[in-house]
Amino acid sequence: MTSPKAETTPRRVEKTDEQWRAQLSPEEYAIARRGSTERAFSGRYYEHHEAGRYVCVCCGTPLFASQRKYESGSGWPSWWAPIREENLARRVDTSHGMRRVEVLCAACDAHLGHVFEDGPPPTGLRYCINSASLRFEPETGEAPG
Repeated sequence: MTSPKAETTPRRVEKTDEQWRAQLSPEEYAIARRGSTERAFSGRYYEHHEAGRYVCVCCGTPLFASQRKYESGSGWPSWWAPIREENLARRVDTSHGMRRVEVLCAACDAHLGHVFEDGPPPTGLRYCINSASLRFEPETGEAPG
């Protein structure tokens, strides 16, 4: 039987820089491990509408569901809420002369993107996420076992 704490806390994933470089493409590494950003309107999931979920490219932690994705017009895939708040971490980002809230994977600290308070109801949030930080898992139609 799984404890309630284990169900709400993603498992911690730690690897060396060499291990991350070996696992990820150069673009994925630059964005997820070094905090870079892909060009607007260039990400593989920007105009992606298939049913399923988006997981961390580094560790596979479930992050966002297609049902919460929307077209923000920002140039990056956007969601109004994550699958589970506990799967994300946040920190203040003051780079580029701005004050923003950076969003990271809670399990492995991968840089995902930023969250803004200009999204649609019901949350009013816009999770603006780099496609290179994600891997898509299509909905299979099977009940979870």
